[in-house]
Amino acid sequence: MIGIIDYGAGNLYSVEKAVKLLNFPTKIIAEPRDFIGIDKIIFPGVGSAGKTMEIIRAHGLDHKIKEAIKEGIPFLGICLGMQLLMEYSKENDTYCLSIFEGAVHPFQNSVKVPHMGWNEVHQKSKHPIFKNIPDTSDFYFVHSFYVQPKNETDTFGTTNYGQNFCSVIGKDNVIGVQFHPEKSAEAGLAILENFCGNF
Repeated sequence: MIGIIDYGAGNLYSVEKAVKLLNFPTKIIAEPRDFIGIDKIIFPGVGSAGKTMEIIRAHGLDHKIKEAIKEGIPFLGICLGMQLLMEYSKENDTYCLSIFEGAVHPFQNSVKVPHMGWNEVHQKSKHPIFKNIPDTSDFYFVHSFYVQPKNETDTFGTTNYGQNFCSVIGKDNVIGVQFHPEKSAEAGLAILENFCGNF
């Protein structure tokens, strides 16, 4: 059962629809009790870091997310869901989940924000999430902030937008993608299938 975290984000149902299209059963996670029977977790992301952390803390989801990750349950963070895996975000000066060491930074004024549209992901290291996906495949991005991991080995994919930034982060049973796989056509569905089926 694929659990999808619900914190009021608009793209929740597009992620759920994409996973169901791949014939994987889903369950919406809105309260701590909803984690029962979950084999894998997807944290979709649209919105601001501060408000989202406020909501998941108010519902007790932050502790359950950390518990699930510690127990080894595969976890996928998408866009903001990836950023909130870091220690700290400069968006709203937000303390996050601290799954990865590092912080979230705004793009510099030299580029237009948000970074929106199709862009390449360069596969820095091999990972099961990239199975059958060619290097430099295009994915769909919408974001104004990017993650900067402290440990270089946590970066599995990079993208260039005025600078190279980490667009795929991972360690152990956790993976995060800055792009939206549910909006990224065949390559995006392959990411979701790799996570739900092979990760």
